[in-house]
Amino acid sequence: MTSFVRLCLLASTTILATIFSFGQTFPKREIDLNGFVQNLLPIQTEDLNYNELYENLIQLYATPLDLNTCTRDELSATYLLNERQLNSFFDYRTQLGKLLSVYELQAIPDFDLTTIYKMLPFVTVIPENRKLWQGLDNPTDNFLIVRAEQLAETKRGFTEKAPVSRDGTVQRFEGSPVQWYARYRYSRSRDFSFGFTLEKDEGEAFRWQPSAHKYGVDYLSFHAQIQNRGRLKNLIVGDYQLQIGQGLVFSAGFVLGKGMESVYTVRRPTTGARAYTSVMESGFFRGTTATVSLSKNLDLTALYSRVKRGGTLQTDTDLTTEDVISSLQTDGLHRIPNELKSRANLTEQNVGAVALYRLQRGQIGATLLHTHFDVPLLRADAIRNQYEFRGKNNLLLGLNGYYLWRNMNFFGEVSRSQSGGVGAVAGVVASLSKRWDATMLFRHFDKNFHSFYANAFGESSRNINETGLYVGAKYTVHKKMQFAAYVDTYRFPWYRYLVDKKPTAGFDFLGQATWTPTKQWKLFAVYRQERKERNIASDLSKQKYVTHTTRRNLILNAEYSLNKIWSFRSRLQGGTFGYQDFKADKGWLFLQEVSADFGKLAATVRLSAYNSDSYDARQYAVEQDVLYAVSMPAYYERGFRHFLLLRYTASTKTDFWLRIARTDMPDRTKLSSYVDEINASHRTEYKIQIRYRF
Repeated sequence: MTSFVRLCLLASTTILATIFSFGQTFPKREIDLNGFVQNLLPIQTEDLNYNELYENLIQLYATPLDLNTCTRDELSATYLLNERQLNSFFDYRTQLGKLLSVYELQAIPDFDLTTIYKMLPFVTVIPENRKLWQGLDNPTDNFLIVRAEQLAETKRGFTEKAPVSRDGTVQRFEGSPVQWYARYRYSRSRDFSFGFTLEKDEGEAFRWQPSAHKYGVDYLSFHAQIQNRGRLKNLIVGDYQLQIGQGLVFSAGFVLGKGMESVYTVRRPTTGARAYTSVMESGFFRGTTATVSLSKNLDLTALYSRVKRGGTLQTDTDLTTEDVISSLQTDGLHRIPNELKSRANLTEQNVGAVALYRLQRGQIGATLLHTHFDVPLLRADAIRNQYEFRGKNNLLLGLNGYYLWRNMNFFGEVSRSQSGGVGAVAGVVASLSKRWDATMLFRHFDKNFHSFYANAFGESSRNINETGLYVGAKYTVHKKMQFAAYVDTYRFPWYRYLVDKKPTAGFDFLGQATWTPTKQWKLFAVYRQERKERNIASDLSKQKYVTHTTRRNLILNAEYSLNKIWSFRSRLQGGTFGYQDFKADKGWLFLQEVSADFGKLAATVRLSAYNSDSYDARQYAVEQDVLYAVSMPAYYERGFRHFLLLRYTASTKTDFWLRIARTDMPDRTKLSSYVDEINASHRTEYKIQIRYRF
């Protein structure tokens, strides 16, 4: 197509944008990340790492995709487009060349204004790559965020009545009750990035002790990255993660799992290496990785990592006389003597490689990862741990790929660990028509399959000891109404924690309906039922046996935008949890949220009340928080929880946030336990944050 015709096309789509959006343009919006995730995951998901999910969502938003250079996997990682729309986009780009503006999205078949508006925060059109030094003085991001938070009440670990461990050591917090966080980033989207993240949890001490791998704050993360420099597609020094295939060897990124989005989130996209900026103190590599383009269709990635990790050290166990690590620490808390014992006492080294070959209608990849620990890992002597990893070395080899046929995407991955265990995932995502989308996925993980960085689709938090089949579908009646559902059945061949029986099985079902009658109103209802096997609770029966448990949840949610300033959210949710032949425990939660945005000043207030018969019947609801933070408390027993969130934009460079949250449980005289015990029936949280753009 000639440049003149292309410019005419761009002009026409721009005029249409003006007409159909009543004079509005497509400004880059600062997306409501809390609302975005809340609408994707309205049902509680115990095994999901919400902190890492938010961090990756933020990173995706902070580095928007260039529509002219992004791959199919990168664009599908936003989970905003179905297979039909993805095919239309890449067919358009292949036939007509690079896009001149985001307005041109309107000219692509199967794209509507609703879809385009959802995409805008995550995509852009940027000029041809310049020389690296030409963009260093003109970053798209150059900011510093500093945050402080503290409880108004005093925890037991800060008092003279701190608990004492079995060996007589007083378990008192070493540091102050203030939690500190800082993040700096200097970057240009898809070009270069430099940044660091610092965090000190409450009770942790500031200490400069390089010999103990402590440099002031307890946690320090950093990275330096350059991209798209000729054959060098990506180079990262510092902390990073990789997302390859279906996540059986390398997994990172925006991984949602099962939820209200029943189709798009099943398949894992291959997005390669990305800088790690989260405050989660595990699950990342520290070292260097590079991706080189060997030819037009072949990329090779190599990595090396050496990171200090923490674990529970055992000496002279029943199975060995040498020191072993019985479990790895993942919470990142180093406040009291017992927690400090397991800090940075294990060195983990990783060497790996990824080869990726692009086909005309798909791609195929091969993965290798060798992990070495300087202290052997050996789980506690229990029958459920018989096939768990033990030793110092683990080697993973795998193959992955996908193939496009019409509007169907067939994908899969298979991997084998050094133990001989195999993990496999295979599935299809399809746009059957303009109204129907569907997916089916099969997975199998041997009881001796060991992969430390895996996060493939599954029921358990780890890809081990599981076989399952997932079927999901979505039907769009029209633009204002949509229905979705999934059924997932699974089987566990070996014993599991709190399940002293083999094999066991389970299933869960979800159905949801979304109705958007006007631009102001959005309503949805979600029902989920889950059935699993589990040891009978000791307070229900003196006899030990495994029985069925059933969990049910129902959510009714309504959102109303009065105008550009005022918006409201109301939610009623409830659920039951019960053991077979016993009375089920019940729980419910009601919340009312009001938000106001006056431009420079924005405020959100939520009032909520809840009640549950037990912790098993607890409820969850995502709470709005300061920028780049997440709050996902559990609501259980009887209580009230409220929060106030204020954001003030002092100038184009400076933003302030203030958040106050309070939980009242009138039936309790104490909250939490051990060092976290609070001698009161309430808990009050204060958080303040400032962001400065240079």
